[in-house]
Amino acid sequence: MAVVSRMRRRLLLAVALTVVALVSGCIPPVQAGARATATSAAATQRAAAGAAATPRPTPVARSSAAPNLSQLVGQRLIVAMDGTTSPSPGLLGRIRRGEIGGVILFGRNVTTATALRALTKQLRDAATAGGQLPLLIAVDQEGGSIKRIPWAPPTLSPPQMGADGRTSTARSQGAATGTALAGLGINIDLAPVADVPVHSYSIINKQGRAFSFNPSVVSALTNAFAEGLESEGVLPTMKHFPGLGYATTNTDTTVVTITASKAALDPGLEPYRAAVANHLPIVMLSNATYPAYDAANAAGWSRAIGTDLLRRDLGFTGVTMTDSLDGTAHARGVSSASLALKAARAGTDVILLTGSQATSGAVFDALYQAAKNGTLDRTSMLASYARIRDLKAGL
Repeated sequence: MAVVSRMRRRLLLAVALTVVALVSGCIPPVQAGARATATSAAATQRAAAGAAATPRPTPVARSSAAPNLSQLVGQRLIVAMDGTTSPSPGLLGRIRRGEIGGVILFGRNVTTATALRALTKQLRDAATAGGQLPLLIAVDQEGGSIKRIPWAPPTLSPPQMGADGRTSTARSQGAATGTALAGLGINIDLAPVADVPVHSYSIINKQGRAFSFNPSVVSALTNAFAEGLESEGVLPTMKHFPGLGYATTNTDTTVVTITASKAALDPGLEPYRAAVANHLPIVMLSNATYPAYDAANAAGWSRAIGTDLLRRDLGFTGVTMTDSLDGTAHARGVSSASLALKAARAGTDVILLTGSQATSGAVFDALYQAAKNGTLDRTSMLASYARIRDLKAGL
């Protein structure tokens, strides 16, 4: 009886704190209800198990101060770090100055859990020292063939979760992954893959990254996995909108055009309709081109796809992100900066760069100059900044 009372008091306290945070503006209103429910449920489960709660960073309050130009540009960039387990002084300086909004980690950056926690702390501390918004630290932890931290969950691959078929399994795999990542100082998982392959030679199927060939199964399991991540304080990223089910080659290394009609592409939107209904926070746009929507631009830098289809038609209000621009820029024979400018002009919020620090620095310079001379729309830039700020406030 005493255990039940303690659980009830903890649950009431969690709800009360959520209400206070919502009133003070620390949680984006559109997502507060869903996050409060998930967080309260997770807290209750941990209390029942007698486990100590994992410490969470204090949410950042929304600032009324206008961002300077470096912040307006820099918050849009998630970049890779050169080297292995130690960030360069140059990267830390860019973080302190607000020229970077996040860092993506790869297998080369991972050795031991202790070293990884030290690395993420060093990155976060640089943002704090510069008075910047909290740093986003991202990793591809899908499970199966794409798993940057080998010892961390998920213990099942997407096809294995698909074969199991239960949303409870996908949700528990997501929650276990979220617990592990949060404990390492990582706050974004670039997962789950919501692509629905249409044939056995779809690249997503060949890579072992697809949950199922059934759109309804993919929708249910990816959203459950995402909810599990979010219940433990890690932001999920649904990818790759509007779907790579028809792609037969890797968009990071080849130029992919998907010629399917809107009707044929529509089943691949089912996971995203559910994600919008669930107020999931981030959608990654693909590097493929879809002439049914936009014959000239790939999804990552297409206003017709990222704004008209995703925001206007599906009702998404969260943060949009490009897939990595560096590989597709090389395949297209153009610079990463040229694609980043197109993405920013199309209204894509976050630009993901996995090349060298020199390349990501050149992207910052190009965006900064365009913002300074007025060739990037300031109203659109402020809207992207606000969405990113609100995303970070809800961590």
